Amino acid sequence: MILTTCPTYQEAQALALKIVQEKLAACVQLSAVTSCYPWKGRIHQEPEIRLLIKTKTSLYQAVETFIRQNHSYEIPEIVQIPVTGGSDAYLGWMDDNISEIS
Repeated sequence: MILTTCPTYQEAQALALKIVQEKLAACVQLSAVTSCYPWKGRIHQEPEIRLLIKTKTSLYQAVETFIRQNHSYEIPEIVQIPVTGGSDAYLGWMDDNISEIS
């Protein structure tokens, strides 16, 4: 799984749709969060939309590149969380809906 955030629901929705259309992930979930972080000498507390991107480890670099090319933030959050298990049926469904890296 890969996490990123966007400043608006519209940007998050567009990014999620493109990621799934490109078969870089089987599913992307969006949820509202509030983030507190330092940026350019100030502490910010802002609403954001978190994207939980469900993909394969082998596609991490492709997803990272895609996010960097399509994101409005200067330094977007891009964090990988390994999945160490899951139901065979769900993981099989993911395999069926994600491109293989060439």
